[in-house]
Amino acid sequence: MPFQSGPKNLITDVTGVRVGHATDKKVNTGATAIIFDEPTIASCQTLGGAPGTRDTELLEPHNVVEAVDAITLSGGSAFGLAASGGTLDWLHDQGRGLQVGPARVPIVPSAILFDLANGGQKEGVQNSYYHRLGYQAAQAAAQSFELGTVGAGTGALTADLKGGLGSASTYMPDFDVTIGACVAVNALGSTTVGGTKNFWAAPFELNDEFGGLGVPGPFPADAQDLRIKFRGYKTDNTTIGIIVTDATLTKAQCKRLAIAAHDGYTRAIWPSHTPFDGDIIFAAATGAKPFAGTVDEMIDLCAATGATMARAVARGVYEAAQSPGDILPCWSQLR
Repeated sequence: MPFQSGPKNLITDVTGVRVGHATDKKVNTGATAIIFDEPTIASCQTLGGAPGTRDTELLEPHNVVEAVDAITLSGGSAFGLAASGGTLDWLHDQGRGLQVGPARVPIVPSAILFDLANGGQKEGVQNSYYHRLGYQAAQAAAQSFELGTVGAGTGALTADLKGGLGSASTYMPDFDVTIGACVAVNALGSTTVGGTKNFWAAPFELNDEFGGLGVPGPFPADAQDLRIKFRGYKTDNTTIGIIVTDATLTKAQCKRLAIAAHDGYTRAIWPSHTPFDGDIIFAAATGAKPFAGTVDEMIDLCAATGATMARAVARGVYEAAQSPGDILPCWSQLR
């Protein structure tokens, strides 16, 4: 089946999804809120060895809560987990949440990346700061949003380039189903092949969305060399993302989708899923489109999911912009 990108090539090509950022260039950090117009079935999968998460256990298929109101992605390491509290408060102000007796409780799982050693003025950063960013990100949620050095990707770095916030979408015409990805790329490894500008994700690129360079030919001799961020101090990492589809899926099928989406990390980042990455992917299904979910259909959906995430990772690095005090170059600065 031929894949094609959605009209905006953003996760918001999936109807009922909005994304907002809060960006602080002075501190060199930020938060991103993915807001669902209606409670949405979701699950997740963690494959990195150093995750930082909140309320992810409830997303396991054997646990009771089925649907979420939002997902937050944030910088700030453990402090950044407070961003989900800010988004939760914003949702509560809108009358959203799971009714539990007299109370309404919005469900907002979250994940963080480590950006505390990337420059910026980190003095005074604490939970209340990221709580505010989470509220502001939710307030800003819209169908169009920026990529690159924004939101959770503001202070992101890879082994040799600035990381960033990426997104992509895929439309599957045979099923009339759309898949969208959003990811903050702060990986221990590299997204480009050896010393070239070519992205590892190049085989999946659509419409020259991250430069159109294709794969290098021939492959450089250093293609398999490990380029590791800050060797000797390996805690400044983690790629955190979400995949959303408008297909009708169960919570268990969302779990399978989250697992498949990690193929996108391995296709786009070398190496990925290391002991010092906290790599996690959320997966959600709005259920707007009927989907039989046969074995063959799930195989196609999972394949498209991995490809979409790989493209989103590359776009996050491709769209990164120069900022004062950068400690690594942007992709656009490479020769």
